[in-house]
Amino acid sequence: MIDLHTSPTPNGWKVSMGLEEMEIPYQVHLVNLAKGDQHTADFLKMNPNGRIPVIVDRETGVTVFESGAILWYLAERSGRLLPADLAGRFDVMQWLMFQMSGIGPMQGQAVSFIRYFPTTVQPAIDRYVNETRRLYTVLERRLYDREYLATDYSIADIANYSWLRSHKWARVPVEGLPNLERWMQTKADKPGIQRGVLVPPSPGKADLVKAGGASIVTT
Repeated sequence: MIDLHTSPTPNGWKVSMGLEEMEIPYQVHLVNLAKGDQHTADFLKMNPNGRIPVIVDRETGVTVFESGAILWYLAERSGRLLPADLAGRFDVMQWLMFQMSGIGPMQGQAVSFIRYFPTTVQPAIDRYVNETRRLYTVLERRLYDREYLATDYSIADIANYSWLRSHKWARVPVEGLPNLERWMQTKADKPGIQRGVLVPPSPGKADLVKAGGASIVTT
C-alpha cells in the first residue's frame, strides 16, 4: 500500500494517474495548501522542501518526494511503464526531465502571473506563455511519427500530459499542433488517467471520484 500525500495540482495528479495506470493500491492524504499543511513539522519530515506530492511505501518504508522521482520509483516497483533496457529507460528519463525542468516550471509561472499575481505584468505573462508554447512545439515535433514520447507508453507520457491537460488554465494554445492534440486525446481516453485526474478532486468534483485503487482521508 502506498500513502499519497497530495493536493489537486498537476504535480499531484500525475502521481495519482500513475498509480491508477499501474494499478497500485494507495490511500490519499489530502494536504490543504491554503492552510499551510505543507509547512507542518510532520510534512517537512517527509519533504524538507515543503511541496506536494510525497509518497510513503508501507511495504518498503521508503519515502519519496518530487513527482518525477515518485513516478520513477513506482515504475521500478511495479515493473510497468518503464522499459527494461538501458537505452529505453533513458529515453523515458529525458522526456520525464523535459517536463520537470521545462513545461512544469514555465507553465506554472504563466499561471502564477495570469491568475494570481496582484497586478498585470504583461512582459512576464508573454515570456512564460510564449516559452510554454515553444516547449509544446518540441513535443509536437517529437510526436509527428510516433504514438508516445518514448518507444512505448510510459511515465513520461503521464508526467507531460498532467500539465498539458490544463493548458487552457495557463492560456497557452494547442491549436496548430495536431500531433500534440492527437497524443493528448489518446491519454485522456485511458481509464486510469480518467480516474487519476479526479484524485484528489478539484473543488466541486468530489462526487465524481471513482478511483480504482484509492481511498481518501483528510489529515
